[in-house]
Amino acid sequence: MKLFNAVLGATALAAVSLASVQVYAQGYPERQITMVVPFAAGGPTDTVARLVAESMSKDLGQQIVVENVGGAGGSLGAGRVAAAEADGYTVLLHHIGMATSATLYRKLAYDTLNAFEYVGLVTDVPMTIVARKDMEANDLKGLVDYAKANADKVTVANAGIGAASHLCGMLFMSAIQTPLVTVPYKGTGPAMTDLLGGQVDIMCDQTTNTTKQIQGGTIKAYAVTSPERLEIFKDLPTVKEAGLESMTVGIWHGIYTPKGTPAEINERLSKSLQGALKDPNITARFAELGTKPSPETDATPAALKAKLESEITRWKPIIEAAGQYAD
Repeated sequence: MKLFNAVLGATALAAVSLASVQVYAQGYPERQITMVVPFAAGGPTDTVARLVAESMSKDLGQQIVVENVGGAGGSLGAGRVAAAEADGYTVLLHHIGMATSATLYRKLAYDTLNAFEYVGLVTDVPMTIVARKDMEANDLKGLVDYAKANADKVTVANAGIGAASHLCGMLFMSAIQTPLVTVPYKGTGPAMTDLLGGQVDIMCDQTTNTTKQIQGGTIKAYAVTSPERLEIFKDLPTVKEAGLESMTVGIWHGIYTPKGTPAEINERLSKSLQGALKDPNITARFAELGTKPSPETDATPAALKAKLESEITRWKPIIEAAGQYAD
């Protein structure tokens, strides 16, 4: 009888707890939400985040405020969210670095796969292989030949360890099987400034950061890393067309919440994200930046989790081969 009463009591308690969570989730959100972006303001990921946050705010009826917590290739901001209260009022918008940090950083304050809940994928931004305006090579094959012949002095700029440009630079060197001189900067802005000034030779970065410079003719573009040519750069070949198929890659972005955030809240955020990605303003702005919103089937918790798991597996051998780790 005592055992029966104990089981009955535990069952009742669980039912009350579940009901409380459901009621709590139904009233969500009741106040402002903070979206942590683990990179500097004005960068490509920040641009994506602010567009999405604005549209989701309208649907949720509460403002989503973007907070930039840069440093350590995005791991500081991710760690901030991992340690936050699991109530749906702190979310993370991170890019592919969420997957690569699992191998890139020897010491992380969180377990990449197990410290978060998943909301959905936002967009998959293509990369562009670009160089200083006066680069001698006129096509990607010529650029590869030049890089191989001058490997000890050709410089590849990036926005810092863990940044999208750093990852793409490693992928480029892996694809051409030639280590080049890596030059890390503290952000995308300084890296692009030196590329514009001719102080560095090559960079591989997101269209959200290179489109204006390419269209303005202030840097030389060689290829896009998307499977197909982009509408805004119809004359630029894909890396596959140019002979570097292994460089086909996109800088995907996803939204996460701290581990333990109620499933109902994650689903509410996911539905809001799906609606935002159909917003004509976002579709138009993303198009201007050379990217597209993720389809509704990808803006889900399951799709984001599957993507993260597969990308950790993909990037692990590339990072290990490059040997460019961070503490």
